[in-house]
Amino acid sequence: MTGWKASEARLEEQRKALRERMDAQKKGRHTAYERLDMLLDPASFHEVGSFRRSHISDTPAGDGVVTGYGTIAGRQVFVSSEDFSVSGGSVGEVHASRIAHIIDLALEAGCPYIALNESGGARIGEGIVGLSGYGDIFRANVRASGRIPQIAVILGSCAGGACYSPALCDFLFMVKGQSRMFLTGPAVVKSVLFEDVSPEQLGGSDLHGGESGVAHFVYEDEKSCLDGVRRLLAYLPQAWDQDVPRVPSKAPLRGSLEEIVPDNGKKAYDMHRVIACIVDAKSFLEVHREWAGNILTGFARLDGRSIGVVASQSMVLGGAIDDKASMKIARFVQSCDCYGIPLLTLADVTAFLPGPDMERKGIIRHGAKVLYAYSASSMPKVTVILRKAYGGAYIALGSKSIGADLVYAWPGAEIAVLGAAGAVRILHRKEIAAGKDEAAFISAYEENFCNPYIAAEYGFVDEVIMPEETRDAVCRGFALLAGKKRGPAHGNMPL
Repeated sequence: MTGWKASEARLEEQRKALRERMDAQKKGRHTAYERLDMLLDPASFHEVGSFRRSHISDTPAGDGVVTGYGTIAGRQVFVSSEDFSVSGGSVGEVHASRIAHIIDLALEAGCPYIALNESGGARIGEGIVGLSGYGDIFRANVRASGRIPQIAVILGSCAGGACYSPALCDFLFMVKGQSRMFLTGPAVVKSVLFEDVSPEQLGGSDLHGGESGVAHFVYEDEKSCLDGVRRLLAYLPQAWDQDVPRVPSKAPLRGSLEEIVPDNGKKAYDMHRVIACIVDAKSFLEVHREWAGNILTGFARLDGRSIGVVASQSMVLGGAIDDKASMKIARFVQSCDCYGIPLLTLADVTAFLPGPDMERKGIIRHGAKVLYAYSASSMPKVTVILRKAYGGAYIALGSKSIGADLVYAWPGAEIAVLGAAGAVRILHRKEIAAGKDEAAFISAYEENFCNPYIAAEYGFVDEVIMPEETRDAVCRGFALLAGKKRGPAHGNMPL
């Protein structure tokens, strides 16, 4: 057999051997190709570099990773999918080169990059050559950071260097009971620290989704996880200098904001219900849902356009901003700015959380990240103050002072250094101790300092609106700002 027929036979033989090897080792799990089939539009995948082979390791062609491009909802994306059946998905020179190359191609084409990860880390048998390959991947991630969306999906165990490329991406997905990330596995922890810990305890989805904040999204199984990637992509542009495709507008869910949000500023309510009454129906996609629940972040659609949402959640810590919430806000605002996604801030916040524990955890340093992210961002920003916005937290959550384009406030909103009760106990402590009427002092403070009309007189609030007017006001505001000039491209550094 010669010529084209021989070449065709060789190609088919390689593909058959590859799929047979994967099938033999899948043990009830999906193979690298099957995962791509679930993620991408049918018959849209085209592989790049399938004949690449290591001359150091005795690994088959492809070297344990599948790279290429395809489409999601008709939009072109570039992908890599690690093959755990080849040396545990370990990364050697060729494996790393294929991934770095496909990231570079994605950047050149101005298309998102999606990584499906399952790797034991650097290939020990290749020594420094394999280890250096990780540096090539990391550098490619950073070159592309903030220029094209990068999404990582953890679909098995990832150890050592295999954790850092996902952590450099914009968003990271995990699967419950299946995904694990740790720099060193349980055996090393046992030998070095003399601690017995399971893989799930050390780096499972509960840990990274709810405690460390490493994972942005956690799903029950691979299928729903990859569907989640497809959904997220619909809120993101192809690249930093492009717009997100607009979809038909949907009316929000029915509900009265006046009934949802109590007049009493000390009573908690669920901010999810408020968001549902403002944005297009069922469009809110929460980011970091299980982490730092005192602040909600996520994407939504407003009049068919993609927006980001940052909102206080009074049901957790009264909506006060702690160290974790600070990092959550700052990274999300930065992500929206990278891709020119307009930002809606819903503020009902008393303070940055005080106390010795917060000071030890660096609340000053972490809180400064929020101030920096808002101040440095150039995308359209609209803020609504619902009930209260006090002190430094008022400034941090989308105030005019740090760059909000439009700020609205409800009639009962209190905007001040402190709440009226706390303020008068400092300002008039001697008079109150002498028996004078504390309530009268509180009433006077509210009249002269706390109400939104004072802030509006100074221009810190653009308009005082009724709660039921919120959606219309925000829609008009973003429509007004649609032509706002974007700032220069910048990276999306992990915070």
